[in-house]
Amino acid sequence: MTRPYLGNPKYTIEVLQKYDFVFQKRFGQNFLIDTHVLDKIIEASQITKDDFVLEIGPGIGTMTQYLAEAAREVVAVEIDNSLIPILQDTLKDWDNVTVINDDILKVDICKLAREKNEGKPVKVVANLPYYITTPIIMGLFEKQVPLSSITIMVQKEVADRMQVGPGTKDYGALSLAVQYYSKPEIIANVPPNCFMPRPKVGSAVIRLEKYEKPPVEVADEKLMFQIIRASFNQRRKTLVNGLKNAQDLDYSKEEIESVLEKTGIPVNIRGEALTLEQFAEITNAFKYIR
Repeated sequence: MTRPYLGNPKYTIEVLQKYDFVFQKRFGQNFLIDTHVLDKIIEASQITKDDFVLEIGPGIGTMTQYLAEAAREVVAVEIDNSLIPILQDTLKDWDNVTVINDDILKVDICKLAREKNEGKPVKVVANLPYYITTPIIMGLFEKQVPLSSITIMVQKEVADRMQVGPGTKDYGALSLAVQYYSKPEIIANVPPNCFMPRPKVGSAVIRLEKYEKPPVEVADEKLMFQIIRASFNQRRKTLVNGLKNAQDLDYSKEEIESVLEKTGIPVNIRGEALTLEQFAEITNAFKYIR
């Protein structure tokens, strides 16, 4: 079988020139051209020959070649139809890869897991465009997709947000959501010169290992995330005011203060100071006030 070769910038340039490929800014395309980083991603994702892997945004197939070597089967979902002929060319030597030309946010991944992996947890690997990182990650978690892990390249700032705790400026709704569903670990920081074209900011590879059971017990997941979002929508306001002003919540100031008193949380606290455990406690208390 042919060895993966696209990690070498020489071959990347050859392929792009052969097809007169034009980078689409609206898709946030930055192709990896560093074999050391590719090796780190494959190692971090802990893929074996038993695994079914979903790759989001394969580009010209650089990481796909590495994934195909390591996994039993790979499905790569690419939104840009101008890349499909290139992928057919660069992946022709691997018979365990299927390319789907679609928007990942519209793909039924649960159905894919049933058809390709008997419904067992899949491993997701991706070099994600910065503009769509959060919707993709939240979509994977909230739609209850059977997941083992997500290993992704994202903007460094986004990777930092995923793993920080309360009281920091990067802490927010994304941090809490990621930490509710998974254990995040930054694997490597990746400078702009590892990509073509070079992005303006640094990137990082982060691995999200999906929890079998979330680390906190909450009576109503949907309500908890409504409370979390409301508390960060107006970061400078107290939690009481943030929740009182939220359009999708219907609690009076008195009810909110009563819940905080019951849970031993100061009424003048801001959302950014609360832990995931405290958000779960507040949610459980709200669930039973009426």
